[in-house]
This record gives sequence, C-alpha cells and structure tokens, in this order.
Amino acid sequence: MVLKEEFLSRLRKIFDLNLYEVKVWTALLSRGVSTAGELSDISGVPRSRTYDILESLEKKGFIVMKLGKPIKFVAIKPSEVIERVKRNVMKRAQEMCKRLDELKGSDVLEQLNKLFNQGIKYVDPTDLSGAIRGRHNLYNHLDMMIRNAQKSLVIATTEEGLLRKVESLKSALQRAKRKGVSIKIAAPVTAKNADVVKELSKIAEVRSGKTNSRFVLVDGKEALMMVLDDKEVHPSYDVGIWVNSPFFATALQQLFEAQWKSMKPVGKK
Repeated sequence: MVLKEEFLSRLRKIFDLNLYEVKVWTALLSRGVSTAGELSDISGVPRSRTYDILESLEKKGFIVMKLGKPIKFVAIKPSEVIERVKRNVMKRAQEMCKRLDELKGSDVLEQLNKLFNQGIKYVDPTDLSGAIRGRHNLYNHLDMMIRNAQKSLVIATTEEGLLRKVESLKSALQRAKRKGVSIKIAAPVTAKNADVVKELSKIAEVRSGKTNSRFVLVDGKEALMMVLDDKEVHPSYDVGIWVNSPFFATALQQLFEAQWKSMKPVGKK
C-alpha cells in the first residue's frame, strides 16, 4: 500500500516519529502481523535499519513483538496507540516540569545567572532587540514581559487579539495586578468580546476605540510590537519586534496616552 507523503508527514508531526518509523508503522498496520523482512520490503526502509525502528516503535507503545520464530510484530489498534502516546507525553512532561522546578534555587541556576549577568554587562543597549516569529513564541515572550513588569503595563490589540490574550495571558495579568502593576488595555470592544472585557475590567482599565495596532509596553522601558495584520497572517508566520529601550518605549507610550484619552472607558476597574 502506497501512502501519500503528505499523510506520512502529518503522522510524523502528530505522533513525533521520524520518517522510517512512520513508514514501518503504517506498513505493519496494513498487514496486522508481519516480520521485519516483510516490513522492510513493504515500507522501503533498509533492512539494516528495520530492527532498530521496530525496537523503537515497541518502546513507544506502537507495536508488540510476538514470541516465536521467525520473530513477528503485531500492530496495535490506532485508538489505543493514541491513548498510549498521550500517557507517555504527559509522563514526560511531568518529569520535565519536575526537573525544571528542581533547578529553582539550585547551584545550576545560580551559575547560569552568573553567566548571564556577566555577559549582559558587555551588551550594548541597542543589541537588546530582536524579531520573534510565530504566535506561540510571541505569547511566551509576552508572558515573560508581563511577569517582569513592576509598575505599568500597556496593551493595545485587536478584537480577536483581546480574546487570544485573555486565553493565554490571564494568569500572568492577574499576578501583575496583585503586584500593584497598573494595567491599561485598548482594543475594539464588540459583542464578540464583550464578556471577556467584563472579566478583564476586574484587573485592568479597559477602553474601546477603533485601533488596529498590536503592541505591549512594560514599565515605559520595553516594547513588543506585532508588525502584521492578525486578520491576514497565519499564526505560525506572525512576527513581532522586541525592543528594550526606554527612549523608544517612552515615545510609544506618549503616543498611546494621547490616543487613550479619546477612547471610551468600558466596564469597571
């Protein structure tokens, strides 16, 4: 059975397999039970690699090795494979989170901080900027900026952007509010995001206006500006420019404050 490359590529991404693994796995699914030699012939994977691939698939829970001679391999029902993969992913994630939590307060983190602090002394302020690609990375950076905020936080966004930010950044915004950070959010308020605005008004001052800008300012020192229209760009190709410059951030904040005065207050602070 010949499978399209597009389908194989989707399986690789979904199940985190390499090309040989996905070819051997789908070959076994098409047979139910088979030997390594047969699977090599069907999948086109070199016979010298097939046993290694089958061993890897067995460890990941995709297949079962049948006892006897010749050695055969049995395919597992795909729905069961999904459950196994989910459990394995969750287990790995928990183990990784545990290891990362253990780093807090450790000598490893202390040494990493020393390296960073030593290196940052020699960095020109103009070098503290860069392009951030992909909405997932943008929101990770935004989360960091909000967590580091000490005095003020300004968010200008779109109708859809407001919904996304509440979903991704709500907990970070709540922590910032508890620290005493002043939060201002400007966005078009519509029937689509009205419920979200009510929720946000408990932790921020929200004003509505016709704006298509997307940027975040922290403490008048740091800025992240999205450079593309979120209605026209795929999340994977969204781009933001991060600048750590009080001079630039202050200028942008002054422009924001001028527009802020003309915007309509929404909800209660």
